[in-house]
Amino acid sequence: MSLPSLPSLASLPSLALARYRPVFAAPGALAFTLSGLLGRLALAMNGVSTVVLIADRRGSYALAGAVSAVGVLAGAVLLPLLGRLVDRLGQARVAVPAVLAAALPTGALLLCVRSGAPAWTLFLCWALSGGSPDLGGMARARWAHLHRADPAVLHRANALEQSLDELCFMAGPVLGMALCTALAPEAGLLAARVLGTAGTLLFAAQRATEPPPGRAPHRHRAGGLVRHPAGGLVRTPGLPPLLAVFLAAGVLFGSLEVTTLAYTDALGRQAAGGGLLALVAAGSCVSGLVFGALRPRRPAARRLALGTGAMTALMLLPLAAGLSGAGVPLLGAALLAAGSGTAPTMVSGMTLAQRLLPAHRLTEGMALAVSAILVGISTGATLGGALAQHTTPGTGYLLPAGAAALALLAATRLSRRDGCRAGTADATDRLTHRSD
Repeated sequence: MSLPSLPSLASLPSLALARYRPVFAAPGALAFTLSGLLGRLALAMNGVSTVVLIADRRGSYALAGAVSAVGVLAGAVLLPLLGRLVDRLGQARVAVPAVLAAALPTGALLLCVRSGAPAWTLFLCWALSGGSPDLGGMARARWAHLHRADPAVLHRANALEQSLDELCFMAGPVLGMALCTALAPEAGLLAARVLGTAGTLLFAAQRATEPPPGRAPHRHRAGGLVRHPAGGLVRTPGLPPLLAVFLAAGVLFGSLEVTTLAYTDALGRQAAGGGLLALVAAGSCVSGLVFGALRPRRPAARRLALGTGAMTALMLLPLAAGLSGAGVPLLGAALLAAGSGTAPTMVSGMTLAQRLLPAHRLTEGMALAVSAILVGISTGATLGGALAQHTTPGTGYLLPAGAAALALLAATRLSRRDGCRAGTADATDRLTHRSD
């Protein structure tokens, strides 16, 4: 009696692609994905390109870091405002003028840096440049619109988006650094602006997949109609703890990056820092694709709690490596494994956000989630830098481990709340059946 043959390793990529094929079944889905990829690559180039530009032309990493941080915080404030306009007016009507308007202060920044203008002009120009539209949030809004009737396919679409984010944040800093060092300090930021503008214009041109603006949702769950507050989105039930998860994840990302760069610098291997961070992104990218290929069998809130639990456990690996004084190879393996825990958390979080948010304010809500991540990154980078300055190398890995634990606490609270609501709905259904 012969055993059934198992799929060979060579066939696994084709099997994975087959699971993602339904994501692109809608006409125009591939086109807006590729164009949005250009815009997100530009976003990933901005940070390192700005730091290298100002540090080279002004001779101050402190000034460069401060200007970059102000830009991140400005983006965190402006993104939800742009998202609200997108929900009311439509993606193309807002994204096109926004990206063209953001090009002006970017050009002004290049001129101010080159001409020796006062430092305050750099802060002002880069803060105004933070008004670029959030292509990632708009892409997720399109997926939610296209696959609103199929949660399994929407789950894969969100996993794909997260993996593309990680891919961009692997390639973006490398490309930006290469342009700044090989051509001119201004080349990285200039290329990022050109790519971002072109990507946004191409994305906006894909009108067939754009969700309609200003349409109030008609959504139901077991137990009754889903009600959303008429005021601020932060009062949406379940959203505050979810934003806390995103904020903690941002602290994790920011502190992990700074701590890793400081650790390799202390080892005398500063050039290895970028490669180690690429391993974190690579682990997240692969785990995101694998997680998306799996069929979701638990509610999104439960998946988020499990994801943050795995992320918390895996963040203990770089902590142990750092405190033990491990070399670059061992630390790289720990960071690769730790990175694999972030994508399932982010995918489940974005999926849950799409379920909690009203459809007519989805882009604003997704931008609010990104803003929480950006604030967390800025906070984590600041705390990580201070800890690296005043403690022994490797101690800074306490920050990402602690941030992951805080994310787990918030996700657990959200999961319990969601479970209680589901239990109440089930009990209501049973009473209804009995009365019938």
